[in-house]
Amino acid sequence: MKRSLNGMRVLVTGGCGFIGTNFVHHVMQKFKDVFVINLDALTYAGRRKNLAEWEGNERYQFVKGDICDESLVRDLIQACDCVLHLAAESHVDRSIVDARPFVQTNVLGTQVLLDAMREVDPPGDKRFVYVSTDEVYGELSLEAREKRFTEDMCLRPNSPYAASKAGADLMVQAYHRTYGMDTVVTRCGNNYGPYQYPEKLIPLFITNLLQNKPVPLYGDGKHVRDWVHVDDHVEALCCVTENGEAGEVYNVGAACERSNLELTKIILRAMGKPESMIEYVKDRAGHDRRYAIDARKIRENLGWKASVSDFTDKLDALIAWYTTHYG
Repeated sequence: MKRSLNGMRVLVTGGCGFIGTNFVHHVMQKFKDVFVINLDALTYAGRRKNLAEWEGNERYQFVKGDICDESLVRDLIQACDCVLHLAAESHVDRSIVDARPFVQTNVLGTQVLLDAMREVDPPGDKRFVYVSTDEVYGELSLEAREKRFTEDMCLRPNSPYAASKAGADLMVQAYHRTYGMDTVVTRCGNNYGPYQYPEKLIPLFITNLLQNKPVPLYGDGKHVRDWVHVDDHVEALCCVTENGEAGEVYNVGAACERSNLELTKIILRAMGKPESMIEYVKDRAGHDRRYAIDARKIRENLGWKASVSDFTDKLDALIAWYTTHYG
């Protein structure tokens, strides 16, 4: 079923987080008749001020609340046409220290949302888009560079974070098969762009260098990630919301693989800092070696393609953004 976000009432969970903020800005600017309900608990990585320009706009409503609040979630879903589920505990390092919040938010919170959606009559009347991650696939070998993650691969998550996302990912698919709900899952590569909380590699390294602090690089730095700009990701989410087939999974990636060491050196050069600023630290437990996305399905079936394929194209603008907001 093809839809249009124009005229829709869209519930966005985690709209004050990194990807959520960029998604809300995008749809509010692009779709002049969309109404966005932003449900966010405002944990440490969520900032309401990210969306301050929309406060008071008749097409935007902010609701502070937890996705595990069954009564609140039920009321908001009754009032919307579709759900973009972005709320999540997302930092792998934190999940290694304490997995409980990840299970609570990522798994149980998703179940609460799905159960509220299931009460809609008929159950397939509203679309539910779940934003998963490529980390659910596990890792790829550094040697077999021709291999990439495809949607039909088995899920083999290696961190508590990835396991919690995989659990929710499979739950979403199960609700489609069991109850006939209109669900779509996206699995995206590593995002970069403005509004990302500075605990992830790129914003952490940029903000550290702005303060002339060393950048902590795990292990040998040869771990490879497939990077996609957040602007491309949110465009893909719009595409999937409007045109994705119910029950399907779509990988989202820009074919932009970089080792963490290579990425670090690019950032250092862009900021005029020496490589001596690199501080090699003990590797993270269970650190996946390589991620790489095969995005042929979304490209061939839905016509989406990343517009930013070279990481350096947006780097200067990103450094400028963090200089303004964190410098």
